[in-house]
Formats: sequence, C-alpha cells, structure tokens
Amino acid sequence: MEVPVIDLEPYLKFTGRSGCGSDSKRDPIEPACKPNGELEYSPDLKSLCEEVAQSLKQTGALVVRDPRCPAEVNDRFLDMMETYFEKPNDFKRQQERPHLHYQVGVTPEGVELPRAAVDQDMQMKIQDVPEEYRPHIPVGADPKWRYMWRVGPRPLETRFKELNSDPVVPEGFPEWADTMDGWGSMMISTVEVVAEMAGIGFGLSKDSFTSLMQQGPHVLAPTGSDLSRHGKEGIVFAGYHYDLNFLTIHGRSRFPGLYIWLRNGQKVEVRVPIGCLLIQAGKQQLEWLTGGDCRSGMHEVVVTTRTLAAIEAARQAGKSLWRVSSTVFGHIASDAILQPLGHFAKSPLAQNYPPICAGDFVELELAAINLKGKQDGVLNLENGNCEQQTVG
Repeated sequence: MEVPVIDLEPYLKFTGRSGCGSDSKRDPIEPACKPNGELEYSPDLKSLCEEVAQSLKQTGALVVRDPRCPAEVNDRFLDMMETYFEKPNDFKRQQERPHLHYQVGVTPEGVELPRAAVDQDMQMKIQDVPEEYRPHIPVGADPKWRYMWRVGPRPLETRFKELNSDPVVPEGFPEWADTMDGWGSMMISTVEVVAEMAGIGFGLSKDSFTSLMQQGPHVLAPTGSDLSRHGKEGIVFAGYHYDLNFLTIHGRSRFPGLYIWLRNGQKVEVRVPIGCLLIQAGKQQLEWLTGGDCRSGMHEVVVTTRTLAAIEAARQAGKSLWRVSSTVFGHIASDAILQPLGHFAKSPLAQNYPPICAGDFVELELAAINLKGKQDGVLNLENGNCEQQTVG
C-alpha cells in the first residue's frame, strides 16, 4: 500500500473563496449552485474529498500538491533554519522557554522524549511487529533540536496561556518573523483545505473540523539534527512516536530518513516529491473527533544509507550538514471540547473517546514526553468537564 498523492488544485478552484458565478462554461469539476444559493458538489469533487478521507482512515497519511506552497519558499525557510541551528549552543539556549512547556522558542537536543521511550504498552506492541517493519525502541531523549513558532491568531482569553504564548525571535535574524509567518501560514492553509475536504469526504459538513481549528495553537516546529556529529547509520533522531495534535504537515527535507507506519502495519520510507507536502493524522484530535475511525500516524526519523549518501553530497558541495524538518502542527483550539462528531458519535468505538478538553489533553501529553514538569494526573471527562484533577 502506497501513500497517495492528491492534487488540491481542483478543490481550490471549486472553493474560489468567492461564491458562485453565472458563467455557464464551468470547469467540469466545479459545483453548480442550488436554488437556495448553496454549493452543490460535483461527483468528481465528492470523489476527490472521499479519497482524502479514506487515505487518512486507511493509511493515516497522504501526500498533497498545493500550488499555493511553492518549493522556493520552503527552500528559503530551510536556508534560514540551517543558519540558526549552526549557531553555538549558548546562543540558541537564549531562546529556550521551559517554563512555557517549550511551546515557543527552542527545545535543546536531549530534552524531548519519544512516546515509545516512556510508554510500556507501546514497547510491548513493538515487540510483536514483524522484524522488517519493526521500529527502533528509543532508549532516551532524541538528539535533535526543535524550534516552536506560533502560527496564526490566538484567543484573547484562554485557560491555556502556555499553549498560546507570544513568539520568541532570535537576535540577528531580521528576516525571521516574515519567513516563519509566511511558510507557516502557507502550510496551515493547506491543512485547513485538507480538513475541509476530509469533512466532506466523511459525510460531515465542510467546516466540521475547521470551525474547531479557529485560533488553535498551531505551531511551525522545525527540528534540527546535526549530521556532522550524529551522521552514523542507525542513529535515531526522532524516536517512534505519534503526534498529539489534529493534523501534521511536513515540507520536503534535504536529507531522507523519515519513516511512517500505515494502518496495516507496513513501514514506508517517505519520499515527498518536489512541490508536495506530507500530511499525517494526529492522535489527540483527528482520532478523537472521528471516534477512532482515523488512527494516528506513527513515525520515526533515522539515519539510513540514503541519508549517508545525502550527507556526502552535501559535504562535497560545501552545504550545511544540519537536517532540518519543515513541520507544522495543526491544532484544535485549546478550550474546545473533543468528542466524536456527527455519525461518528454512533460508532461502537465512540465510548472510548469521551468528551475531553483539547488543552488538558495536550498538557498531559507534554508531561509524558518531558516537555512539561513531571506530574501524575487524570482528567475529569464527565460532561466535557475540562478541569484537571491531581492524584496520588
């Protein structure tokens, strides 16, 4: 089973973001208008949206082509981040904000724990995976840096100040804010389109997901891995884990090494074509909102023979040996309640996904992976109550 590549341009033409026109010479995939002025989706467009939904359900991932996200913008972003990560550690640590759960600024290497390093149940399941598809079992924190940059507006009032904090700008990078905001906004726009299409494809309303994303704590979160120090085959930069958010989008990296696991258990090395973006389902939110119909996509980043070849080519060309990921985490708003939507609420699995506040879930996940102070906690999930209760 392969991860499909889906061109978003037909849907972008369809939405036009400007309503219906009177021209009778329509693109074959464009919808007509119903008498009440609502858009009527053509069979081809419905099929395209269903393909998005089914890919998220069956594989937990898809590759999309969005003409609004040109490769050269991603390249400018990667150039800047390589320059930043090459700075001395003392300089980078000036942007560290542990008291804000590392949700803005830099996270040094050796801090972030992959979920599989702390989840014994996950470790046991890994042992049952056939050897050819088996991920590495992490033994400690990841040897990667990460920079978190907020994307889009935040709510004026929220119970989760740490998840919605002001951004941190390093000195000496006058282009920083424009570059980060530009690329981050482009990728969030892609996530929103995919979310709309998925809603339609799942038989929900177009804004079922996107309405919950408004003013969410979306973050552009590139990682930096020093291949001059850690460029040996088998070294794991990002241990086996899922993402805790709604949808994750990855731009193309200059060094291979990202592996994902499809829902059927197959391990796939990701090869994102130039001009394309990888989308993965997140644990906390898409899985919850679909009552388990969509499952989170597991992944890891490891040095392979292909990575070594790219390292040597970069070294010969005098280019940076920092592997930078181009990653955005799209979130549901922190104060929103997660629960199965529409017909998913009638699924037999829906009882496994009781109402839960998005921000509370995020904070417990951050604690588990060492990005928030250690705590023991459970959530009061009755009637969607978002208050955290301490135990022990």
